[in-house]
Amino acid sequence: MSHQSHHFTYHSELVPLLRLAWPVVVAELGWMGMGITDTIMVGRLGAEAIGAVALANLVFYTIGLLIIGVLLGLDTLIAQAVGANDLPDAHHSFRQGFWLALGAAPFLLAAMLLCLPALRFLGAEPEVFRLTQPFGRVLALSIFPLGAYTVLRRYLQARSWVRPVMFALVSANLVNVGLNWLLIEGNAGFPALGIEGCAWATVGARLYLALFLLLALLGHEPASSGLWRLEGPDFKRLRQLLTLGLPAAGHIFLEVSGFAAATALAGTFPAVSLAAHEITLNHAALTYMVPLGISSAAAVQVGNAIGAGEPLRARAAGNAAILVGATFMLLSAILLFAFPQIILGFYTSNRAILAAAIPIVFWAGAFQLFDGIQSVATGALRGRGDTQTPFLAGLAGYWVLSLPLGAFLCFRLGYGVPGLWIGLALGLATVALILLHRWLRSG
Repeated sequence: MSHQSHHFTYHSELVPLLRLAWPVVVAELGWMGMGITDTIMVGRLGAEAIGAVALANLVFYTIGLLIIGVLLGLDTLIAQAVGANDLPDAHHSFRQGFWLALGAAPFLLAAMLLCLPALRFLGAEPEVFRLTQPFGRVLALSIFPLGAYTVLRRYLQARSWVRPVMFALVSANLVNVGLNWLLIEGNAGFPALGIEGCAWATVGARLYLALFLLLALLGHEPASSGLWRLEGPDFKRLRQLLTLGLPAAGHIFLEVSGFAAATALAGTFPAVSLAAHEITLNHAALTYMVPLGISSAAAVQVGNAIGAGEPLRARAAGNAAILVGATFMLLSAILLFAFPQIILGFYTSNRAILAAAIPIVFWAGAFQLFDGIQSVATGALRGRGDTQTPFLAGLAGYWVLSLPLGAFLCFRLGYGVPGLWIGLALGLATVALILLHRWLRSG
């Protein structure tokens, strides 16, 4: 047990937190940028192609992204081992992470391939459904490089080597644009694959992400470091990773599927209402990238401090992270309240859509603050090794409270789409308060 100093304050933890968080925030924005690029470049093929990309991505983000969730236990084990100065144990978790990714990927791939034909029951137009199938089947293959990338990224972040993660995602956007240009329309002698070319471009960009981080980590940890030793599966360590990772994956699934369900409910209204919902959700997703980056930094800092036997430093790091995340989202909400027309004007110039979005914006602003708190508190708790509470809070907040309440306000009381957002805001407030209470009571 190291000497416990009583001088760990918000200020002492703030600078290292921000140093760790900002490249991760840029990386998260880079991840979003790839989706936006795909939509723009496929847009030339027509509205049906955009719809097909959106539907296939819905399947990938609901199921495929669980590979990231399952591997989030690496944050806890590697960050705590680094804090305890036990690099062999950190290396061991890293190697076992690959076994876990390799084991989980085929199941998630099969689940995605089974879900694609089921999209016809969502009432998609026949042409959209037809285009979704080949695009989705190719996109699902990116689960393998995404698993490898996630293991490499979690290790780099836990060692506080975050610049390569940022550079990987920013440069992957250029790779994605280049591959889209070559494969969608068949430029420079490549075959014109249309919408399927866009899916192959995404697979290529995700493979590039994994290779970029592999080379970056080789620069930090050469073959002589012991990190790259071959070893078989260690079922005890894999069980530890799953015990931490499965609730984390469950929390992501509850959140993503909750928002997907809200969008499906909004889809029963005229196109203008759905478009208003979509642009408001897009803006919320964009600002959410900041607390998401801070959340990753919080997991690392809290984990490092716990591993070093410094609970007061862990507490100060988590408190500082939650405060920064909440402050940013509060400012974002104030801007949304003050200048809704200007902010929404970045997404559309359609007067009818803007008019329909204004009543939603108030609730989106309220929801932002709570979204920031719950996101960062989830990361801080993960650093401590608590992934169960966020999962249970998500279950209560999104599915027990948010959606039934939102649907009741929306359809029974006639609030329309704003009713869904009131439900989302109250659900997120519940999740945020549960997690904040849990964090303040822990340790």
